[in-house]
Amino acid sequence: MNTRLTPAIPLTTSPVDPVPRAFLNVERSASGQRWVSRLDQAAQNRALAITQIHSIPELVARVLAGRGVALDDAPAFLDPTIRSSMPEPFTLTDCEKASQRLANAIDRRERVAIFGDYDVDGASASALLYRFLHHFGIDAEIYIPDRIFEGYGPNPNAIRQLIGKGAQLIVTVDCGSTSHEALAAARDEGCDVVVIDHHQLGHELPPCLALVNPNREDDLSGQGHLCAAGVVFMVLVATARLLRERGDPRSRTLDLLAWLDIVALATVCDVVPLKGLNRAYVVKGLLAARHMGNVGLAALFRKAGLGGPVTPYHLGFLVGPRINAGGRIGDAALGSRLLTLEDAVEAEEVAGQLDDLNRERQAMEAAMLAEAEAEVLAEYGDGEGACVLVTARDSWHPGIVGLIAARLKEKFKRPAFAIAFDASGKGSGSGRSINGFDMGRMVRAAVDAGLLVKGGGHAMAAGLTVERGNLGRLRAFFEEQAGQGVPSLVANHVMKIDGALAASGATVALFDELEQAGPYGSGHPQPIFAIPSHRLKDARLVGAAHVKVTLEALDGSRLEGIAFRAAETPLGNLLLNSRGAQIHAAGCLSADQWQGNRRIQLRILDAALSP
Repeated sequence: MNTRLTPAIPLTTSPVDPVPRAFLNVERSASGQRWVSRLDQAAQNRALAITQIHSIPELVARVLAGRGVALDDAPAFLDPTIRSSMPEPFTLTDCEKASQRLANAIDRRERVAIFGDYDVDGASASALLYRFLHHFGIDAEIYIPDRIFEGYGPNPNAIRQLIGKGAQLIVTVDCGSTSHEALAAARDEGCDVVVIDHHQLGHELPPCLALVNPNREDDLSGQGHLCAAGVVFMVLVATARLLRERGDPRSRTLDLLAWLDIVALATVCDVVPLKGLNRAYVVKGLLAARHMGNVGLAALFRKAGLGGPVTPYHLGFLVGPRINAGGRIGDAALGSRLLTLEDAVEAEEVAGQLDDLNRERQAMEAAMLAEAEAEVLAEYGDGEGACVLVTARDSWHPGIVGLIAARLKEKFKRPAFAIAFDASGKGSGSGRSINGFDMGRMVRAAVDAGLLVKGGGHAMAAGLTVERGNLGRLRAFFEEQAGQGVPSLVANHVMKIDGALAASGATVALFDELEQAGPYGSGHPQPIFAIPSHRLKDARLVGAAHVKVTLEALDGSRLEGIAFRAAETPLGNLLLNSRGAQIHAAGCLSADQWQGNRRIQLRILDAALSP
């Protein structure tokens, strides 16, 4: 068997049989997926051209071609820069107004309040703006609302409170686009508001001095894929330029690029597509993060047990959940505060609090998930007959429902919601969708139909507030709305395979070659390889719910693998019950540090018995 990538199975071009052949003939895997090659014939041809014209390694070229990178774009894609990726900031609608107002606030030494969101993007965007203002001598106040008592976004009481404390300018970040009542309260009090956001919004714009949101209908910047921190960074680039033009000497010592670690953190954790400027943010932000210049991030890395250089995995799965834990079940302001700190001792203290909250959150999540899965089985049988899963309980913590929805979506392979009802009968819920189904649009339709108190979101995630009496009608409405699209998306659930590898071919050198095409994330998925017809030499449970395996090739070479959270799933059952059998495994390669050495491991995503 080849130890490198085998050629992808070409698509059938005949109009009689347009469906690609199953990769390794896996029509239905343990997790119910059909395996197909990621590269069709056109992509294979493009990969060959990328290698020949740009002298890019063949494997890297195949990864790029399989993700739609054009021939002429390949060199720049591998080495993105902020300068080449960022458009003129003023192409963002209202960016010029916003930057002018921020520059004026700095010139006049006004009191500025930053109103942020309680997730990683909101904390990062708030900290980024705070650091900028602090550099220019403005000691701004950050206000993060309490998720339970205040909910998402600005509210009139909080706005009036900030104005009462002397705020002359309020800047909302990662929120505010739909906060009409709260922003009207600021207008009535004579306080300017600048909104910097990225969430979808309707036709009616809120009453504010400037609304910088690349997803507003009249914005032609093409930057709708940015997270809030990414939009804030563009506004700060424009503001810094204005201050330089005004002769502010502090602008000469400003190093915005040093703060890209914060932007990268938000970009990864908000799961926005890693394309264009986002890709440059993450590539350059990882370099900044590895210097450990942000004492708060450095403290959190230590608490998380970081081993090796910072990667998107560390940002998304080690740091992000800890920052989110404050907003979910503790002090919502802890995350933004940590990212603004300069004192290492204080940073260690705050990082410790977030670490403790994260452990508490994990325990609560496990208990809630067990209840949610039981409800799915009781309400929907095995879940197969439903288009959208809607679970709800009185005892759930509203800060964790988004995590429960994500777990349900992963397990049952369909859009899912989890809703926590309070004593008054009002439910706060969160939903996660599958690729190809716009959940945000469905939730907004439910608002228009009068079934929700409020709601909104993105294609892949949404939040809502519902009265208990409308829960049954909401379930029926979602089922009707999703009935046209979800069944076909579920039925055609496929896993795209980049190629096949033997155990002996999964080397550190191969991994390093693959990393040239990274970082990977939303919109630029990590390569998935099939390990064909290897003997499952060992399979055992490790930790709470993971399955550890050893795969052995005919030549005796072995590859260690792990299937995370696979216990009591079809994938986990196949692995644990097939010791000694020949299986096809599919997953992503990772490099672990062990006693000073790097070793390759397969993160198993799926498997099938080999005929």
